[in-house]
Amino acid sequence: MKPVPGANPRRGFFRRLMTLAGGAAALPVAAAQAQSRESALALPAYAKAMAHKSLKQSSYDTTGGNSDRWPIAPGETITVFDQKGSGAISHIWFTIAAPGLMHLKELVLRAYWDGASQPSILTPIGDFFGLNLGDYVIYENDYLGVSPGKSLNCYFAMPYRTGAKLTVTNEGSQAVGSFYSNIDFMSVPSLPADALYFHANYHQLAPCPPTTNDWKSNGDANRLKNPDGKNNYVYCETRGRGHLMGVSLGVLQNQEFWMGEGDDMIFIDDESRPLIIGTGSEDYFLGSWNFGGRTGAQAFAHGQYGAPYIELPERTGGRYLCYRFHGDNPVTFSRYLKHTMEHGHANHRADNFYSTCYWYQDKPAASLPALPAVGDRTPVLSAVEGPGGARRG
Repeated sequence: MKPVPGANPRRGFFRRLMTLAGGAAALPVAAAQAQSRESALALPAYAKAMAHKSLKQSSYDTTGGNSDRWPIAPGETITVFDQKGSGAISHIWFTIAAPGLMHLKELVLRAYWDGASQPSILTPIGDFFGLNLGDYVIYENDYLGVSPGKSLNCYFAMPYRTGAKLTVTNEGSQAVGSFYSNIDFMSVPSLPADALYFHANYHQLAPCPPTTNDWKSNGDANRLKNPDGKNNYVYCETRGRGHLMGVSLGVLQNQEFWMGEGDDMIFIDDESRPLIIGTGSEDYFLGSWNFGGRTGAQAFAHGQYGAPYIELPERTGGRYLCYRFHGDNPVTFSRYLKHTMEHGHANHRADNFYSTCYWYQDKPAASLPALPAVGDRTPVLSAVEGPGGARRG
């Protein structure tokens, strides 16, 4: 199912938020009907009166100077957003000057909604913005974007009822010289009763454990079976009510040949069997045929899906960045969600996977898994067995 042309999946929430905040005063029924007859002009929401308060928190120099940044020492945590009351973050912009080559993996972003003690966002900062391999790549989709000059942008709506706090921690060994931040948000008297809390969590397997060393032929489809998703790579697992918005994934190939053929399998309110099963990794990311194959792969980035970075496709050391969002049809769950994908057919491959999953949930904090140690988050080739027991990596 394709999105409606021109539709923006973020706008519905903000329209309702503006209406709740007051919006334009309602016209008497008769006057409204007369106005409707007199004019066929359908104005977009931004051309109508609004009553929310637009605000920003930033790293501006409070002395009035031009040092509009924060340094972050090794081991230090800074607060980049702290707001009381009801509202919603509408846009996040960061840019970073740091000597560490892997600072996108070393800096950790956390978000806390409504005074929760546990974070609802817990990811390396680069992975949150879809840079799952630790390098900058220029691209844009409906929710995330990276611009020239290494600026990081996020447009996910992030509502909160009593307050919100975002922090950044430097887990690297070198100081960050300059961390610049602009976070745009709206303040309102209250939120709609059905507003949910935004979540994002990080996961990695480096390498994914293979079921066979036959990594050339995408596994033996007649011999290898995986009907129940056992040993799949897990993007996220959570309990409660909400809906899945999507994932970003970085793959570092430890082996030759195509890294895909991993079916997406989503468990919804049933831990025993997946309810949704797809047809292959490139199909889930809405590409096809290995994204063009070993000699013809092409990077692409669209509003809801893409593979904006492909290097050395289908070779040892090959690198892919992929994303898929479900803004046209968020995957709903009422009690339980586990979003998974095979790493090769029936999990036969042993590549390195690094991912972020994005979803909304009814509680302000899910129980997110702890991050791997900072050194383990750096993408490096892993030694794995190839056909006949040969070592590669």
